[in-house]
Amino acid sequence: MSLSMFDLFKIGIGPSSSHTVGPMVAARRFIDQLGEGGLLDQTARMRVQLYGSLAMTGKGHATDIAVILGLSGERPESVDPDAVQSIVDDIRTRGTITLEGGQEVAFDPEQDLRFNLGVSLPAHPNGLRFEALDEAGIQIAQLECYSVGGGFVLTADEVDNPPANNGPSEPWPFNYAEELMSLAEREGLTIAELMLANEEVRTPAEEVRPRLLQIWKVMDEAIHRGCSKTGELPGGLHVRRRAHELCRELMDKPKKAHVDDHLEVLDWVNLYALAVNEENAAGGRVVTAPTNGAAGVIPAVLAYYDRFVPGSNDEGVITFLATAAAIGMLYKRNASISAAEVGCQGEIGVACSMAAGALCAVLGGTVRQVENAAEIGMEHNLGLTCDPIAGLVQVPCIERNTMGAVKAINAARLALRGDGIHFVSLDSVIETMRQTGADMQDKYKETSTGGLAVNVVAC
Repeated sequence: MSLSMFDLFKIGIGPSSSHTVGPMVAARRFIDQLGEGGLLDQTARMRVQLYGSLAMTGKGHATDIAVILGLSGERPESVDPDAVQSIVDDIRTRGTITLEGGQEVAFDPEQDLRFNLGVSLPAHPNGLRFEALDEAGIQIAQLECYSVGGGFVLTADEVDNPPANNGPSEPWPFNYAEELMSLAEREGLTIAELMLANEEVRTPAEEVRPRLLQIWKVMDEAIHRGCSKTGELPGGLHVRRRAHELCRELMDKPKKAHVDDHLEVLDWVNLYALAVNEENAAGGRVVTAPTNGAAGVIPAVLAYYDRFVPGSNDEGVITFLATAAAIGMLYKRNASISAAEVGCQGEIGVACSMAAGALCAVLGGTVRQVENAAEIGMEHNLGLTCDPIAGLVQVPCIERNTMGAVKAINAARLALRGDGIHFVSLDSVIETMRQTGADMQDKYKETSTGGLAVNVVAC
């Protein structure tokens, strides 16, 4: 599987990469398919069916809103978060949707967007089926898709017949951590340098670094927006935004208190993660890193590097993100980054592992120490379940990002105190994560039918 760093880091909107970004991409893909087939003019009505986790927690994850946006031609990276509600309300009121050709087709979300609770499609827990009908109500086109985590979407045909890798040949291809380390050591490269060389075969060299810095800019902007906003998050749980108050407390703290509190840096890391994931929960603009549910971990650790590590600079930011992307690719290739498939270990666990290895790299770690940090980051997230209360990406998801970020920093520090030689390899822990996810009961995999979701009253 050929992956770009920008496949792992996508700019989009919250609250979920698999339940919001992916379905929006899938819906837009269906519209594009109709256009390519010359079927837009014949389309009179749209219907959409949601299955598995998309049906079980789709309301709380705004899957219905994402589908409506995608059908109306919006894209995750360019849709205006502040305009989303008015777009959706207009379509609900009119009962029609305007396609790219300008024609109005019937689409009543109450009737034409169906949540098939307890029913799954065969290839993945996050399934969608789109239908286009003509004036006589006859189906003229259909597309079955799977949102497989991190905003990635596969059609049923692509699942059954994976597309051949016809893209440009990378100078340093790898599938496993041991291959990655051996290549880097043999060629005298850092993991980031190897990744940048690989990326430049698909993205013009002069664009790679600016695009990575733009990813960091969007992450940092999410921190600032999250720190500025107050009130409750949407969805009915009445979860209060905490980042603004925490930011104010830290900024107003007397100088002596800053000196005396040796763990205050953790408060700042917590703040960064809270701010991003409160923005995500509110449907704001974030970077999928590698998912939206875990979107606060990497920005929080990168902000820690930017604000608290002497000598931090743009080149360090690029090294951080390139190293994190390499680690994320290992999980994407050999396990999963979908909570509906492997639980939250595939989201917070993977983000923690990516951030740990990346921080170790920018703090001067060797290739083996980076691998060790990434392994520690996942080893202590194994078995982490996904049990969001009321299907919302709020409790326990927001606080869980703070824990993932702090754990990543500790993992990097532990690895830096060692020599890179350790007992469990990153490849082994990734395979263990995959097996653990396969063994995990479905009620702990983003269905809101187990764990906190049933033991805490959602009111």
